[in-house]
Amino acid sequence: MEFNATLIGEMIAFAILIWFCVHFIWPHITKAIEERQIKIAEGLDAAERARAELRDADNKVAAEIKQARAQATEIIDRAHQQANQIMDKARADAVVEANRQKAAAQDDIASMAQRAREELRERVGALAVQGASKIVQREIDPSAHKALLDQLAAEI
Repeated sequence: MEFNATLIGEMIAFAILIWFCVHFIWPHITKAIEERQIKIAEGLDAAERARAELRDADNKVAAEIKQARAQATEIIDRAHQQANQIMDKARADAVVEANRQKAAAQDDIASMAQRAREELRERVGALAVQGASKIVQREIDPSAHKALLDQLAAEI
């Protein structure tokens, strides 16, 4: 290989090209690469933060769901207790009302029985008075007296 002017010219042109690239093109390329690296790193950090926030949100949601279920269970238990109390009170009220009605019915029966006794006494008294007046009007005869008493007993 001969060392001539063409080779020297090509080396000078290549050196100028390298100098031009190093001073004017390479800084822009490295700057763009560094900016891209920073954006990628920020994106990865943001993705990691988003994952952490998502995990936190999932944990919060699970805690809220657990709390809501506990509250729902507590509300249902209170509702059952209130329903049982209402049913027990209704039963007690029904027993009291039944006892009151039973006592009222027994009082009615007792008063009816008392009226029936009084009415019976009045009738027996009237019949006794009738019988006595018939006995007094007739002559005193033991057989007639016995027949009259038998007739009064049959009427009673």
